[in-house]
Amino acid sequence: MATKIRLFGYSTRKPETLNNKPKSPDPLKTHPPKPLLRHALIATVVLLLILFLSRRRLAPTSNSDPQQCPSGSVYVYDLPPMFNRDLLSDCDKLDPWTSKCDAVTNNGYGPGAATEFSRVVPDKLAPAWYWTDHYMGEIIYHNRMLDYKCRTMEPGSATAFYIPFYVGLAVGKYLWQNHTARDSDLLCERMLKWVQDQKWWKRSNGSDHFVMMGRLTDSDTEWGSRFIHMDGMENIVRLTVERSLWDQKEIAVPYPTVFHPRSVSDVTEWQRFVRTRTRSSLFTFVGATRGTVRNDFRGVLLSQCRNESGSCRFVDCAETRCVDGTTSILEAFLGSVFCLQPRGDGYTRRSVFDCMLAGSIPVFFWKQTAYKQHEKEWFLPGEPESYSVFIDRNEVRNGVSVRRVLERYNIEEVWRMRERVVENIPKLLYGIPSDGSRSTGFRDAFDIAVDGVLRKFKNRARASN
Repeated sequence: MATKIRLFGYSTRKPETLNNKPKSPDPLKTHPPKPLLRHALIATVVLLLILFLSRRRLAPTSNSDPQQCPSGSVYVYDLPPMFNRDLLSDCDKLDPWTSKCDAVTNNGYGPGAATEFSRVVPDKLAPAWYWTDHYMGEIIYHNRMLDYKCRTMEPGSATAFYIPFYVGLAVGKYLWQNHTARDSDLLCERMLKWVQDQKWWKRSNGSDHFVMMGRLTDSDTEWGSRFIHMDGMENIVRLTVERSLWDQKEIAVPYPTVFHPRSVSDVTEWQRFVRTRTRSSLFTFVGATRGTVRNDFRGVLLSQCRNESGSCRFVDCAETRCVDGTTSILEAFLGSVFCLQPRGDGYTRRSVFDCMLAGSIPVFFWKQTAYKQHEKEWFLPGEPESYSVFIDRNEVRNGVSVRRVLERYNIEEVWRMRERVVENIPKLLYGIPSDGSRSTGFRDAFDIAVDGVLRKFKNRARASN
C-alpha cells in the first residue's frame, strides 16, 4: 500500500478584535511564521524521510539474521549483456529448427499452460503450470538470484559470487549446422577473461565463485564446448543438470519441470491430489527408441511394455513432443504405480523429475541416474530403496521381466515408497513467488542448491583458518 502523507490545513478565518480597536504590535510577533510555509516545510521533510527509508528497505543487502542466512550471502555479478540478456534478445537464433522466444519468457519458465492442464490438475493449481523448456535453468536461477533473500550488494562481505552466464544458450546455438569449435568457445573465453579481471576473483582465484549450467556438460571439441576445461574454470563450482562423477566441482540439480508452485498451499494441495489418485497401470514408459544407438536399451523396454499392454502404459516421444512436457505425460505418470527411467542423452533426464512430481515410483537401470548423481539428502532421500526400484539393465537384456519384478512389491511396500516420493516433491520443484514476495514459503530446488553451495564455501573457509 502506498504511503499517504496528510498535509494539515490552517484557518483562513479573520481574527476577532475587541471593540474593533487595533492592538499594539508585539515585538515578538511582528513577523510570525506563515502557516502554509511552515506546513509545507514539514511535509517536505517527512516526504524525504519516507523516500530515504523506502530506498533502504528495498535495496537488496546482506541479511544479517543468522537464521535466514546462516551460511552467508551471495554477490551477483552484473555481467555485460552479451553474456546473458543479449542471448535472450537473439532468442529466434538459439535453435536452428525452432524459435526459443516462447521458452525464454516469464523469466525462463515459459508460456503459461493453465488452459491445457486445467482438465488434468485441480482448478486452483492450473495457473502454476507452464510450458517450461528443460534447458532454461540458467535463466531461472539468474532471476531467482536477483531476489534471493541472501543476496548482498556489498561484494566485500559475500561468501560466494554468482556468475550469471547463460552458457547453455551461448554454446547451444552452435551445436548444429556448419559451426566450428571456435564458434562455441568464443563467448565462454570472453566471459572468463572478464570475470578474471574482477577484484573479487583475484582475491580467491575464483574458488568462491559458481555458475549454473542448464545443459549437459560436454568437452568434445568437435561437438560441444571446452568451457569446463578452460583456464580459470578449475576453481569454479558448477551447478548442472547432470554432473560428471569424477568432477568434484560439479553439483547436480533437478531439471526444471512444468509445475511451479506459488506457495506452500499449492504444494500441499498437489501432494494431496497425487496421494489420492487411482493408478490403473502397474508401470509406464515415456520416451522413444534411439535408432542410431546400437543395442538401444530403450528398445528393449519398449518391447516389454508393448508385450505387457495390460500392465504398461507407453507415451511415444517419437510422435508426441516431450521436450516441454505435455498433459499426456502427466496423465501417464499420474495413472501408474511405477515409471521406467532409462538413461537419456546423459544418465539422467527431465522425465525422472516429471515422474516423481506425479507421485509415481521411479525404476532405475543405471545407478548414475540418481543414486550417484545428487548430493546426499539434498534433493533425494539418502536410502535409494526407500523411494525407488533398481533393476540391473543387463538382467533385463537377458530376459528378466520388468513386470514380474515390480509385481513382487506388496501394497504396504508400494505405499511406503510412494509416500517418500510425495514427501520429497517440494525439493524437486522451482517455485514462482507470488505477490511480489521473495519466497514461496517452502524450500525448493533453488533454495537447496544455493544454500548448499554457500554451506560448502563456508565450511571450506572455516577449515582453512
